[in-house]
Amino acid sequence: MLFTDLPLNPNILKGIAELGFEKPTPVQEATIGQLIEEDRDLIGLAQTGTGKTAAFGLPMIEKIDVKSKNVQGLVIAPTRELCVQISNDFKAFSKYIPKLNIATIYGGASMDKQAKEIRSGAQIIVATPGRLMDMMRRKMVKINQVNYTVLDEADEMLNMGFKEDIDGILEHTPQDKCTWLFSATMPKTVAKIANSYMENPLEITIGHKNIGAENIHHIYYNVNERERYHAVKRILDFHPNIYGLIFCRTRRTTQDIADKLLKDGYNAAPLHGDLSQMQRDKAMQKFREKTLQILVATDVAARGIDVDNISHVINYHLPDDIESYTHRSGRTARAGKKGESIAIVSNKDIHRIKQIEKKIKIQFDALELPSGKEICEQQILRYADKIKRVKINENELAKLLPSIQNDLSSFSKEDLIKRIISIEFNQLLDYYEKSKGVGSAKNKGQKGWAKDNNHERFFINLGYNKGLNKGGLLRLICSNTNLPSESVGELDLYNDFSFFEMEKSLAEKIIGDLQDKQYDGKDFVVEIASKDGKRSKGNSNRKPTSKKRNQRDNKRVKRKR
Repeated sequence: MLFTDLPLNPNILKGIAELGFEKPTPVQEATIGQLIEEDRDLIGLAQTGTGKTAAFGLPMIEKIDVKSKNVQGLVIAPTRELCVQISNDFKAFSKYIPKLNIATIYGGASMDKQAKEIRSGAQIIVATPGRLMDMMRRKMVKINQVNYTVLDEADEMLNMGFKEDIDGILEHTPQDKCTWLFSATMPKTVAKIANSYMENPLEITIGHKNIGAENIHHIYYNVNERERYHAVKRILDFHPNIYGLIFCRTRRTTQDIADKLLKDGYNAAPLHGDLSQMQRDKAMQKFREKTLQILVATDVAARGIDVDNISHVINYHLPDDIESYTHRSGRTARAGKKGESIAIVSNKDIHRIKQIEKKIKIQFDALELPSGKEICEQQILRYADKIKRVKINENELAKLLPSIQNDLSSFSKEDLIKRIISIEFNQLLDYYEKSKGVGSAKNKGQKGWAKDNNHERFFINLGYNKGLNKGGLLRLICSNTNLPSESVGELDLYNDFSFFEMEKSLAEKIIGDLQDKQYDGKDFVVEIASKDGKRSKGNSNRKPTSKKRNQRDNKRVKRKR
């Protein structure tokens, strides 16, 4: 079947043809004709990446009366990123439908601007539940004449605690509307919504309920708890062309892992709820444009990632609920392509692998992390391919080639290849030759302490409670010392204090440059840490002020009394 075989407006067909749409996916083939020809409720169960947006978007656009300025179509999605993605897709589908207006409503943006979009005659609204409820309470939007309502990613919306908002929204819509519910899984909570607000719905299931995509290779690596980050590095190094997602449970872990990866030279960025909307949009834009290779995200923030060609999904920790694993892994292997979903597990949570296998009917392969030799082989092959594909600027090189050729004429072709490879890979080869392997007890030294006599460990009385994260600590050190980030070693952050490592020869400079400085308008102390990892007395970067000395003296007097 082709899209031209479906009962679609020629102007819609023109718009989707520009997008390269020729053949509908199974979920599109099963739903589009049904929804256009018959007004009825529908439950669509299909994995992420199977084309659900077009499955409900094209019928909705087809059935909208552009002569009316009332809101006729409503799409509710769990996150702002997904809202924006759906809205952009709708606008692309309806590019050649004159006078069709689409409003996008989500938190973190101007409510007045969004209200103006609606007043200008939006026939379709794409919204997050929370912001839509806020605007309904303020009477900025009316949905009492909606004909078609879509609940997209319904299972995820309920997981995020939006049930009350969804109930409130649906109660303000007409009883005779059509409700189209789309979900990757069908837990009891979604079934309850369907029973409450839908009448004799047509159910379309692509694949099987609660099952993972067939083109995904599921892998897990069993590592020591403290070696998770080193395991991630090995995975990334073994897949130098990776275009992937790393999922973390919390915002703090997400930021920490992204900061570490950036510091270690990887092309990565975080995506979580503590970032501003502008920061999140910028990260998503870079990721979609593939100028960003790795996105480190929380489950909630990643709900809007509708991106093709993601090669790998890495679970830094397994999610708390099994359905979330389905959503995570569904980010890869989209549109019939293959992908890998990798889980990093410690002994205490390895039992959850069996639970996931049983629930979503998949099979994990238990693999050993790539060895240093295997990683170097992959990196060198990638570099050789890069050399093969490089564009040569003949005009500019023509002036330099005679002298270069003269300088290198004594080397054979084999020698030149070895030298080119060595320039790029000596450091990598050296690193993995010295590496004892992730998870090996032999690799353990003193916790957090500099592992040789050439490095010093420093204490600073700033931590998470002062709003500091690893990226912030790195910037604090480098901006005040004018040292490159590469000169900073291991960073360990706690609630009220932190530690960082530097070369011992820089100790005097570090103490001096960080003396009498402030962070966020407040003084801080930097000292050389003692070898038990605690704060070392007598190494403060500054003496207490007279005011502080007086306070301490007063405390001593009170104690004596």
